[in-house]
Amino acid sequence: MAGMLALQPAGAQSPDFGKQHQGQRWPQASLQAQASVEVQHDTVKIILATEINGDTQAAVAQALNTALEAAMKDAKKNPKVKASSGNYRIWPMNDRDGKLSDWRGRGEILLESSDFTAASEVATLLSDRVSIANLMFSVSPQARARQEQLLLEQAAQTFRDRAQSLAQALGYSSYTLKEVNLSGAGAQYQPAPRMMMASMDAAAKSSVPVEGGTEEVSVSIQGSIFLQHAQK
Repeated sequence: MAGMLALQPAGAQSPDFGKQHQGQRWPQASLQAQASVEVQHDTVKIILATEINGDTQAAVAQALNTALEAAMKDAKKNPKVKASSGNYRIWPMNDRDGKLSDWRGRGEILLESSDFTAASEVATLLSDRVSIANLMFSVSPQARARQEQLLLEQAAQTFRDRAQSLAQALGYSSYTLKEVNLSGAGAQYQPAPRMMMASMDAAAKSSVPVEGGTEEVSVSIQGSIFLQHAQK
């Protein structure tokens, strides 16, 4: 848990929130509370890619489409793995004199699954036709939402405890909330990529190693309070 606080002078208060108590405005304080936990990756995305050269744009497009369609057909045979099309591009190649020499095309297939073993099996099956370009591990939105709900309760309790302790430490009996803002690590999350440099021949000889790690999920509460004396 981590937190901070900053007292604001009474004169800096907004007139909308200013309250009168024994001829004085209630002072304000700003606080922050955070809760975090390490969560195991439960989703893997594998990017498979193939590149083809040819004399004409049409020839490259036909060969690339044929290769991707065959690989996609086999990828979709495993119901535990979601297969979809990725980036697709065909571009001209020039020689040293700047003249058109040939054409090159590149296409991708994306595999995504919560079953790491199944994803590895599909990638290995296709490795003789499409190479492994990248691996990305992440926490699924469902798992992240469950963790953030638990963390929200922890952070909220910490905020309440810190607010009450601050009020009492400064000689006040209680507090009331002015405003609260909530933020979580989900908006800042980026999947952890892993580049695969092994050749297709090497990948075909053994299964693709697929092992995720962990990432930190956190929830932070920032807010401000009015410090109050007990009402008489």
